[in-house]
Amino acid sequence: MALKRVNVIILVLLAVAFLIIVQRNLLNLSDFLHTEKPDEGVILPFESELSPDLNSARTGEEIPVLITAAEDRLGAVVAAVNSVYRNSKANVVFTIVTLNETVAHLKAWLSNTRLNSVKYKIVIFKPELLNGKISKDPQTPEAAKPLTFARFYLPAYIPEAEKAIYLDDDVIVQGNIQELYETNLKPGHAAAFSDDCDSASAKGIVRGAGNQNNYIGFLDFKKEAIKKLGMRATTCSFNPGVFIANLTEWKNQNITQQLEHWMELNTQEDLYGKTLAESITTPPLLIVFYKRHSSIDPMWHVRHLGVTGAGSRYSSQFVKAAKLLHWNGHYKPWGRGSSFADVWDKWFIPDPTGKFRPVRRHAGDS
Repeated sequence: MALKRVNVIILVLLAVAFLIIVQRNLLNLSDFLHTEKPDEGVILPFESELSPDLNSARTGEEIPVLITAAEDRLGAVVAAVNSVYRNSKANVVFTIVTLNETVAHLKAWLSNTRLNSVKYKIVIFKPELLNGKISKDPQTPEAAKPLTFARFYLPAYIPEAEKAIYLDDDVIVQGNIQELYETNLKPGHAAAFSDDCDSASAKGIVRGAGNQNNYIGFLDFKKEAIKKLGMRATTCSFNPGVFIANLTEWKNQNITQQLEHWMELNTQEDLYGKTLAESITTPPLLIVFYKRHSSIDPMWHVRHLGVTGAGSRYSSQFVKAAKLLHWNGHYKPWGRGSSFADVWDKWFIPDPTGKFRPVRRHAGDS
């Protein structure tokens, strides 16, 4: 009898121990799942955040697209993202680089509109990354627009990708972005750009701003450091507002470090040309990719829509046929005086917070 009682006690103790082990394992599993599939708003390493629906219906190869989001231009970002997403069935994943104070506004816009099904990752850009590489004068374009340099750090923001697309925010995509992604890059080339002499956009070259379609318009060829490179001043320049990057080659060739070198040297020797038209990121790219880049189909980067008289340079039929439109120049489609603003309007989604409104739409505007 006593032996039976001992056996029962042992069985009870074993059962209790088993239940404790099971409970602990379930708790560990719960923690693991929370770490691997974080809820919206959970901060991930490298100060990035994921959209809540990264398992949406679109399947196939991921197409990484990086775009920057400045607070005063969020409407541009929204229109660009919407145009990419709606004109393609591809599995596009956006990496949106912004500053800390813009995150809440950006997330509200993305989550409370029809963009809530878009896959995205928000990454915080740290301006201190540019210390010693640009002027510290707050009045200079470089200091005022730190996000424009985010494209130099593509592999850091999309570390898992072998290839990626960079887009300026003042673009509208009218074609299937997968076509652009499949642009052929020659062996050894880390990027493909649009040459400023191509037939689609050459007639839109900036007037009154110097030679903006060749290297002499961006670099001071009187400086010794530029002379030593042996580059031809008349070489056709390219526009870095849209490009495709082979991130494996980018890392192997230390492209980011090369760009930083020329940024730092410019702060010491003032190497850039004087007719830049705010193209502050172009000169180091022109140096690093001199005769070492592939080309984009001209219809995938029709630009200068933000330049005076763009409406007379391009027909409405040509603009409609273009795969990608770029309002580089002074006049933006969310402001006054822009050509083809009606095309941009089709993709703009009003700000649910009411903070951003296209200037030309204010009551009383002509």
